[in-house]
Amino acid sequence: MAERRRIIEGTWNCTSCGAKNIPARHKNCPSCNNPRELTGKESEFDFGDVDAAGRSTREGVTDEQALDLAGAGEDWFCAYCGASNRGDVTACRQCSAERGSDAKAAPIADLSPQPPPKPAPKPGNWKKVALIVAGILGSCCFGTCAIGYWGNMTHDLRGEVTATNWRRAVVQERFLPESRTGWRDQLSSTAPRMPVDGAGEVPGVTNIRDCVSRQRGTRKVADGTERVCRTKTRKVACGTEEKCRRRDKGNGFAEEVCHDETKYCNESYEDCQTETRYRNEPVFSQQCTYDTYAWRQVDQREMKGTDDPPRWPELTAGTNERVRREESYRVSVRYEDDGVKEHVVEPQREDEFVVWKKGQGVTLTVTNLGKVEKAVRR
Repeated sequence: MAERRRIIEGTWNCTSCGAKNIPARHKNCPSCNNPRELTGKESEFDFGDVDAAGRSTREGVTDEQALDLAGAGEDWFCAYCGASNRGDVTACRQCSAERGSDAKAAPIADLSPQPPPKPAPKPGNWKKVALIVAGILGSCCFGTCAIGYWGNMTHDLRGEVTATNWRRAVVQERFLPESRTGWRDQLSSTAPRMPVDGAGEVPGVTNIRDCVSRQRGTRKVADGTERVCRTKTRKVACGTEEKCRRRDKGNGFAEEVCHDETKYCNESYEDCQTETRYRNEPVFSQQCTYDTYAWRQVDQREMKGTDDPPRWPELTAGTNERVRREESYRVSVRYEDDGVKEHVVEPQREDEFVVWKKGQGVTLTVTNLGKVEKAVRR
């Protein structure tokens, strides 16, 4: 598309007398006649604001003199007197010194559109933090909150064993016949085998009988088709919009280039497709009763104790029987941490339990949040 160009004249402020908004065509201040210099703010031009399309809100330059200045190239500053000069002259207008390699170039401003600034994050409200450490350690570091770091720090406390408890049980089980139900396709006739010394048994499946049809589940089956429409959104061309950009020419003027771009808008539409409709259909199978064997509890003996050594109750296995043992141990430790507290150690085996004695000293490693990490006998 065709481009539209125009020249925008900037303004500068004199740092000698304070005059403001001096048109760029003036190399000297109209108020005090001091030349515009490279130092300070005099080399910075204000080209005005732009609208949403990037088009300058200032009028473009039309007179020939200003257009001639704009086309003269980038300004340069004399190395001897500091005066600014047109880019197409070779001698300083102020002191007549020849332009050499030590002449300073005019700064070029970046006039490309800038994205809007992101809103500043809201400050955290530390008053909501319940623990005092938040006020001591302050904010979070590398995404890990200081309070979490403090809470995982540990310290050692002294405690004492106040009680030891044990429980042991012997469960007697017998391999007994029973009737069960199952799906016919999963049942295969198998002769049972009785256990020897409580092991090696086979439950078996015998006397499969009384089979009836029952619902086993459901399955999806096609039940025709239906037209389903969903509302979707797509981008479509909806005319044109002007987009402009400006380029600093380095001499107090900027060139603005505008062109028309295709504008896109969101459009809602119906996306309709033919889809298969499904329904749930019950699935039936034959459920049967059959005979088998299973272990059943017939007796249990239990013993408990505190400071005495753990013992097993007396219970033996007979024909087609077995015994199963259960055991649990607890050690209670009392310690002080902002008040009297209790921690329970649960040994898994007898040899781990018997080394704990009532009145024994214990060293506990505790986090700042009160969690006991470990307890070691002293």
